[in-house]
Amino acid sequence: MIMMRFLFSVSLVCLLHTAFAQEPSELDKRNGFKDIKLGMTIDSVKGTKLKKEFTIKGNVHPSQIYEVEHPDYASIGDIPVKGVEVITYRDYIYEILVVTDKDPRLMKAMENVLGLATYDAKQNLYFWKSERLLLTYESHSKKELKLHYRSYVIPKMMKADKEKKIDNIADDF
Repeated sequence: MIMMRFLFSVSLVCLLHTAFAQEPSELDKRNGFKDIKLGMTIDSVKGTKLKKEFTIKGNVHPSQIYEVEHPDYASIGDIPVKGVEVITYRDYIYEILVVTDKDPRLMKAMENVLGLATYDAKQNLYFWKSERLLLTYESHSKKELKLHYRSYVIPKMMKADKEKKIDNIADDF
C-alpha cells in the first residue's frame, strides 16, 4: 500500500513537472515584427534608410533610427501599416516601432496569439512582457495605433559598454 502511494506520488509529480515545464512564450518566439527580429543586425532588414543618429545620455556608442520601407511590411493581414522604424545600437536592433491604422481586429488577433494583454492605466497602453522583450500597444493618434517592441538584451550590452568605458578611464590614471 505504501509502495503504491509512493509510485502514485512520483508519477503525479513527474506529470505536473512536464505539464508546467517552462517553454519560451509566444512573444519570445516571435521576437519582433514579421521577419524583423530584436537583436538582429540592421543589414539583415530589407528596405532600411538611415533617418537619424543620436547618442543616448551616458552611453558610449551612438544609436541610429532607420525607416523601413518594403512591401513585406506594408500590412498586417489587411490592416495597413503606416510606418516601420527600427532603433539600433552598434548595428543591433533593440527597438521596433510599427504604426498602423486603428482597427480593433488587431488587438483581438494579438491576444489570440500572445494571450491577454495587461493594461497600464498610468501610461494608457496595453502590453505583453516576456523574459527578453516588452511589446506595447497604444494609441498613436486619433486614427493610428503604435506597436513598440523593446529588447531587454541590448540595453544590458549598452550598460556593459558604459561600465567598460568607465573602467578604461579609471585604468588610464
